[in-house]
Amino acid sequence: MKPMVKDATGETQAARATLSEVAALAKVSVATVSKVLNGRTGVSDETRSRIETLLEERNYNRRLSAQSTAPLIDVLCYELDSPFAGAAVSGIERAAREHGIGMVVAGAEESHLPAPEWIDGVLRRQPLGVILVAALLPEKDLARLRSRAIPIVMMDPYGAPTTEAPSIGSADWNGGFLATQHLIALGHKRIAIITGPETMMASTARLSGYRAALDSAGIPLRRDYIRPGAFHRDDGVAEGRDLLSGAEPPTAIFASSDLQALGVYEAARSLGLRIPDDVSVVGYDDLPIAQWVGPPLTTVRVPLSEMAEQAMHLVTRLRDEPELAFSRVDMATSLVVRESSASPRT
Repeated sequence: MKPMVKDATGETQAARATLSEVAALAKVSVATVSKVLNGRTGVSDETRSRIETLLEERNYNRRLSAQSTAPLIDVLCYELDSPFAGAAVSGIERAAREHGIGMVVAGAEESHLPAPEWIDGVLRRQPLGVILVAALLPEKDLARLRSRAIPIVMMDPYGAPTTEAPSIGSADWNGGFLATQHLIALGHKRIAIITGPETMMASTARLSGYRAALDSAGIPLRRDYIRPGAFHRDDGVAEGRDLLSGAEPPTAIFASSDLQALGVYEAARSLGLRIPDDVSVVGYDDLPIAQWVGPPLTTVRVPLSEMAEQAMHLVTRLRDEPELAFSRVDMATSLVVRESSASPRT
């Protein structure tokens, strides 16, 4: 049972263990506990696990001074070489610079998880906070960060947001609805969608918005017009070519990312089709490249700069107010109409 004390307000709460108390309970030296706290090597996995459990159970919370806390944030980003990740990281860097904070960036692996040694580097740096961009952390790593009072903020979370960390997202259901509604308003009834991974909340929300727009217009949902993807260009090429070469091809395709939309462009060109004369295309994200392609791409704008600013704001607030109650905020999406969408030919 955790020892209890009264705080300055008279409220009873669990007492925070000291470093020496954790060492005594773990039956190791203070130096060994210090190694675990700072992510250093030289400690067996069994001993490290035992110490981590005690740090969590005993409510250990390192009181970091201004001198011991680096003016840095750590950013873990999925698919670091993608245009979306580049835009997200760029937004975080601008927001961090405005706060006078530096940034350390790492890429998550295919599983959306960091390399095993990533957490040790973070603990050695003792940053002001950690921002996860479409990335995940194992529960044991989340616990290690919590025990050091390092705030965690999720930006565009991969799966359902965890209650352990606040998250910043965008209104993806509304974005999917706006994109499909725009095509319906132009007169399209044969509208296909290429989705993202079904495990991503953003993907399922965009698909749900697409379904809702069709339903509100009384347009029957066609299962063969719903195609799976992973937000990549190759999805747009393969699924776009298959859709457009079918017996009853769609007159419009809503791609769940701008990269997918560029793949649809390539698929249409390979089939001798013109955009938007033969098929309208709408993307998602409004990456800079959306303005540069020919024709310029109609797309849904994801407010990455605003999301990055909000994530940085939360990191700094959570550092000063660790008990701040905050779960999730969705930033507004909007439709950017360009030249890739038009009324279908009669």
